[in-house]
Amino acid sequence: MDDILQDLNPAQREAVTATEGFVRVIAGAGSGKTRALTRRFAYLVNELGILPGNILCVTFTNKSAAEMRQRIHSLTGDNDTGFISTFHGFCVSVLQEDSHAVQYPKSFLVLDNADIDAMLRIIYEERGLTLRNMTFASARDMIEIRKIRDEPEYYLDVINMSLDTLREKYQNAVSAADIIFYGYLYQEKKCFGLDYNDLIKFTLYIFQQDADIRLKWQKRLEYIMVDEFQDIDGLQYHLMEVLCGYHRNLFIVGDPDQTIYTWRGADVKLLLEFDRNFPGTRTILMTANYRSTPQILAAANSLIAKNQYRIKKDLTPVLPDGAPVFCSHQETAEAEAAWMVQEIEALHQRGVPYRDVTVLYRAHYVTRNLEEVFLRAKLPYTIYSGVQFFCRMEIKDALSYLRMIAYKDDLSFLRVANVPKRNLGRRRMEFLREYAAENQCSLYEALSRSVGDGLFKGTQAQKFLSLIEGFASDYAERPVSEVLSAVLNASGYEKMLRTEGSQERLDNLAELKQSVHDYEISCGEECTLEDYLAHVALFTNADAEDKQDKVKLMTIHTAKGLEFPYVFLCAMNEGIFPSKRTSTLPGMEEERRLAFVAMTRAREGLYLSGAEGWNFDGSPRYPSRFLLEIDPALLVFVREPRPGLAEQAKDAISQRTARLEDAADCRFAPGQRVRHSVFGPGAVLSASLEQRAYLIQFDGMDTPRSIAFRAKLEAE
Repeated sequence: MDDILQDLNPAQREAVTATEGFVRVIAGAGSGKTRALTRRFAYLVNELGILPGNILCVTFTNKSAAEMRQRIHSLTGDNDTGFISTFHGFCVSVLQEDSHAVQYPKSFLVLDNADIDAMLRIIYEERGLTLRNMTFASARDMIEIRKIRDEPEYYLDVINMSLDTLREKYQNAVSAADIIFYGYLYQEKKCFGLDYNDLIKFTLYIFQQDADIRLKWQKRLEYIMVDEFQDIDGLQYHLMEVLCGYHRNLFIVGDPDQTIYTWRGADVKLLLEFDRNFPGTRTILMTANYRSTPQILAAANSLIAKNQYRIKKDLTPVLPDGAPVFCSHQETAEAEAAWMVQEIEALHQRGVPYRDVTVLYRAHYVTRNLEEVFLRAKLPYTIYSGVQFFCRMEIKDALSYLRMIAYKDDLSFLRVANVPKRNLGRRRMEFLREYAAENQCSLYEALSRSVGDGLFKGTQAQKFLSLIEGFASDYAERPVSEVLSAVLNASGYEKMLRTEGSQERLDNLAELKQSVHDYEISCGEECTLEDYLAHVALFTNADAEDKQDKVKLMTIHTAKGLEFPYVFLCAMNEGIFPSKRTSTLPGMEEERRLAFVAMTRAREGLYLSGAEGWNFDGSPRYPSRFLLEIDPALLVFVREPRPGLAEQAKDAISQRTARLEDAADCRFAPGQRVRHSVFGPGAVLSASLEQRAYLIQFDGMDTPRSIAFRAKLEAE
């Protein structure tokens, strides 16, 4: 026990040893919450004798889950580390065991964006749609919005309708949105595919419909821990609520001051009001900060204190004094970038590697000026927004070969049947699509039945079938890493890349092989190909850390959960940060939390900057309210805003805040149905904060009407 509890401060120790009931830990940035979570897991296993398989620990990224798994293994020495996963990863585990309850096979596919795009291509080709109707990105967003908000019971159609009925619904759809949505549901069911939204929906449906399955999982999970609780949405909350219904042991860790994902469904109230929903909750505050200097924390505390809807706490520094927080407000955006170059080079001259410096910003477009100036100055940099590792072409191809071996699904078939070239071009693929549709079979099966047809003479179709069948017959007895290496060689895929001279892609495949090997080791038990494919489909941040000596550029959202020695937070101008799209007081509080998150990423040095000039709409560019809200005594101004500009900014900010307050009267969103006492029912088309009025299309009128916020309207 001494080993597990040593080096813990009193709050961390209390969190580790508070094992029973409902426990809420409010853990500030850099307060050692990961240490507390891992030590608590080890305490449950080593000191209380709880079986690791009876513990669920939920994190928000696979990367953090993997790190936590390694830490716990080193503490317990046990290869069994229970259920340490994301919400979606846990749901995969449930569905792999109990998918029979929704008539799905255990070998269902977990779909990522590339898979969804492949489905969209099929739908667009079948129904004659083009990107003018809707881009793939817009289509993905539309599908997600309909699943989450507009048609939250869509999954009942997928589960209960036959494939033919669902296909008919798709064929009968008229509007582009309906064609895409119902075509997507049909494609999902056809290949037994589930996207991220489906995983939780299907799991909750099974728990609702089958009391025995629900009780089995409730009994199994004696202790449940949830990290980053401020980021969970309503469905995830409900899942945790269900799972802890038997043993009633739920331990949550979060920081309301770091809630920055409300646009993705996160609701800070779930953390702030946790004790109301779970009576008897024990709340523990962890406020000692081990990451940042006192100067950085003082500035961050000063800013976040301006938020009203929070649990009041101040982070207290453990580290000794460091450099002051520098602030610069230059004449132009170019001058701002030039100042950053100057400061970064000064740090570099003092022995700080470029890779220890990170530039954070609110929106991607900010990088244009930065890049131009950085390039002229020959300052090495990298932008963290490129194609992620598991989304790269060669990685998707390699994984599609593995999926062909395990599932023989249409999406994988379309991706690799002709890669390398096997003379299976457009005409032959169209034949296979038509055959599969007529005979209600997969594309692979269509090829298998038709390979003797004269159409496939002179192709390598039979060679491809033999390749897949050969691996499918014995893959279950072979390690996944061995299967991967063998299929990449036997298929001619690696030879193709060598012929093309694609060394970078070959290097990426080598990294993939290593990642598979690492996964096999980390499992600590026999790992099946299906297990690995489910794992990798959920991996959203698998890029290897860039070891090159370059300055990192990234959005604040990308930086969440990370820390860096030196941080430059730039473009702190009203309308940029906070965003001009912020239209409510809660939205402004979220923007302030985002600034707090950015500032608390810094360990040793923090630099804040903005610039004068003009916005695209011709309005003057003012300093961000966040710069003005920090106690000036806590900042060292390298260059202050010109005389009078700060006062002008305060006036403009005051007017904008008044409009935000008015927005509190705006109760209805566009698309919402309302009823007027005289005009009757209608739909809200838009809401104007300037006019303080809705534009409503009433059912009984040919033209819309502007109706003041103050009018008595009821939701339908």
